[in-house]
Order: sequence, then C-alpha cells, then structure tokens
Amino acid sequence: MVKVIKRDGTEEDFVIEKIVVSILKTGAPVDVARRIARKIECQFSDVDKVTAKDLTKAILTELRKINEEWYRNWIVFDKAVKRRATEKELE
Repeated sequence: MVKVIKRDGTEEDFVIEKIVVSILKTGAPVDVARRIARKIECQFSDVDKVTAKDLTKAILTELRKINEEWYRNWIVFDKAVKRRATEKELE
C-alpha cells in the first residue's frame, strides 16, 4: 500500500476516493474524476511513499489537460479555503 506523506509530515494510506472527491469539488463529473484518480493511482503504484505536493502536482497536471476551468477552480479553492499557494508549488 502506497503511503502519502502529508504536508504536516504525517503519513496516511493512499485512498483513491479522496482524489475523486477533491476532483469533484472542481466541477468535474464523476466519470472524469474517477478516470483521473485511476491514472494517478497507476502513476504512483510502484512507489512506497509519495508526498502530498507531488500528488497534487500530478492531479493538477491531468486536470489542466482536460479542462482549464477545473484546474483554476482547484487553485482558487486551495487559496481561499486552505490558505495555500498551490500554483506557486507547481513552478
């Protein structure tokens, strides 16, 4: 089982549904959210650990390819709700 190293340094199991829920918050439909989440799951299936930042970067890369508005919605949500400058982390 892949572990996610959260921003506070704690670890938790990789849970694909958490990615699906996060993507749904951007306005993406369920089928797209699940497809992206499965792609991300495959991308990190061969590692023991992945950082939350790397996971976010991979998700945002996929979102941006499909729909710029969903990508922007994620960035705005992170800035407004989580007080996080996610876009700067991608640079």
